[in-house]
Amino acid sequence: MRIKLESIRNCLEGAVPGTISTCAPDGTPNIAYLSQIQYVDGEHVALSYQFFNTTRRNILASPYARLAAIDPHTAAHYRLSLQYLRTEQSGPLFESMKAKLAGIASHTGMGDVFRLLGSDIYRVLDIEQVPGQTVPLPRPERNLLAALRAFSEDLCGAADLDDLFARVLTSLERNLGIENAMLLMVDETGRRLYTIASLGYSDSGVGSEIAFGEGVIGVAARERTPIRISHFTSEYNYSCAIRDNLALEGCLELETKIPLPGLAASCSQLAVPIKACDRLIGVLYVESQQDMRFGYDDEDALVTLAGQLGAGIRLLQQAAEAPIEATTQVAPTRPPDNGGKPLAVRHYAENDSVFLDGNYLIKGVAGAIFWTLIRDFVELGRIDFNNRELRLDRRIRLPDLSDNLEARLILLERRLAEHAAPVRIEKTGRGRFRLKVTRAIELFDA
Repeated sequence: MRIKLESIRNCLEGAVPGTISTCAPDGTPNIAYLSQIQYVDGEHVALSYQFFNTTRRNILASPYARLAAIDPHTAAHYRLSLQYLRTEQSGPLFESMKAKLAGIASHTGMGDVFRLLGSDIYRVLDIEQVPGQTVPLPRPERNLLAALRAFSEDLCGAADLDDLFARVLTSLERNLGIENAMLLMVDETGRRLYTIASLGYSDSGVGSEIAFGEGVIGVAARERTPIRISHFTSEYNYSCAIRDNLALEGCLELETKIPLPGLAASCSQLAVPIKACDRLIGVLYVESQQDMRFGYDDEDALVTLAGQLGAGIRLLQQAAEAPIEATTQVAPTRPPDNGGKPLAVRHYAENDSVFLDGNYLIKGVAGAIFWTLIRDFVELGRIDFNNRELRLDRRIRLPDLSDNLEARLILLERRLAEHAAPVRIEKTGRGRFRLKVTRAIELFDA
């Protein structure tokens, strides 16, 4: 029976370095260790091109090679016959290998030496198992197919976006044993992501932002491909990136910067794009302090989950925008005048940032939404609102094609709750909510 490439992916993780044998035009053989072998699909692998060495010269002269790989769990030894096809120096595959190589380099103390120049694509012509003693494959910690089924059933019960996000994180922990995760959405510019929910961090980081191309999450968003790292690397560590970025930011930017949550020394990271109808919606990110915590099977599982999550987000966004019934406006209930100091709500039009009693709350579209709501409360006595009128409100300046209004409301609701603010948002039905204010308000517009 022919051995399928997908059945030996464990050999490609790098726990046991692979070797490649090539031949020079004069017949001289050459054997070299490989820094990285990447599974591409059922018929192709990619090898990291870092130096113009003997292996490189031989491959350019004759495109055939033999690869040796060992399964770290069973000690099974395989030989792969390869044919070199091309080298990619940009794009999803290159970025995925670049990120993974950074982790390998840091893990082996070769961070200043290992630099990916290209991803060499090879066709796998044949796979043979070398005769020899092996050990049984250890029993997996969990059945990923059963976990996928449980996860799918969890998501199907979501009543709205807020419920969906909560179910995703709960299910990741219960069914997949993942203790640290983030869910990020694409903002209205299509160039940044903001954190909408997180799991396992002392600070939730809700409202924190990251640009496309920045770290594992940003690269996954920009390239729309999963990015996985199995070892710690400062190049893709968010604690390091945050520290460096804050040192370069201006004063106002510092005041409105919400730190992205993350492990101080994340040894395994996996970021998966969330897509629906070929449109990027967000990124699902998981991490662990354990080396090589996430393998190819985990990546496959999370890509599958992200597909259902993307479809669920789209459906619930549309449901939130469905026509709503006419409702009777509840008479405004003014905060009791107990003689206390009013809550100072300060708004900066430059970036729609909002501060409560001098403490930063939110900015951007969510800031514009809050400023609109609180002004209507103070000036008109309104407490009841609906999504449809907010979408049409010119003061908020939502892009015509934006479908993130519901997500921004969830973000605002969570930020207010985290601040224990005397202003809260309470849902009153599909696409409807109420502003609950328990303290006098004083507005300042800068």
